[in-house]
Amino acid sequence: METPGPAIPKSLFVFSIFYGGMVCIAGVLGNKLVALGPLSDLGIALGLGPLGIEAGICAFLLLVILSSAVAELHGGNVATLLVRWGFLPLIVSMGLIELVLHLPPAPAMDAARLAAFETVLGQSARLMLAGLIAYGTSQTLNVTIFAWLKGREGAQLLWLRAGIASVLSQIVDTLLFITISFYGVFPIGGLLAGQMIVKVVLSALLVPPLVYLFVALGRKLDA
Repeated sequence: METPGPAIPKSLFVFSIFYGGMVCIAGVLGNKLVALGPLSDLGIALGLGPLGIEAGICAFLLLVILSSAVAELHGGNVATLLVRWGFLPLIVSMGLIELVLHLPPAPAMDAARLAAFETVLGQSARLMLAGLIAYGTSQTLNVTIFAWLKGREGAQLLWLRAGIASVLSQIVDTLLFITISFYGVFPIGGLLAGQMIVKVVLSALLVPPLVYLFVALGRKLDA
């Protein structure tokens, strides 16, 4: 008779699948730059020009929220493992994209569609390296800060722990990704400042309430 393995909490199982999907799609969504109304006006007022943000932030903030929720429900060590395992789908998806880009297209494929596909999915090795470093560092930092704050003040002030961890990790993510990707290519000061402003504002506004939502969902799944 086969011995059953250790039971995995339902919330951890569901969140892990969700996390892997968001890791893979974040880079694809990042190919679109979106304007954010009042934040664009703020950039103009500060002399930075209209502020935009890559759409990949939508998936990346969900990664921050999921890792924070897992840290709250199952502990910082489990959340850190989730971040580390996230490299697997990220690297595999990058490899598959490179493979597909190098496979010969079918003669019947429309040339305009092929060009659009290659433009959207084609990334240099430098951008890929920047994404891997920024992901691993910022997500690990988010979990570490979140778990450390929880150890300091206990189970209270979830919104504050989530907000602080998210804001600091987004600052580090922006510094690493923009610097590694574009330093020496063009001046990056304005881009860094604009990206940080937008990411910090979005982190402060969106992450805390959504962490509450995912923690509540996780507790319901595990009940």
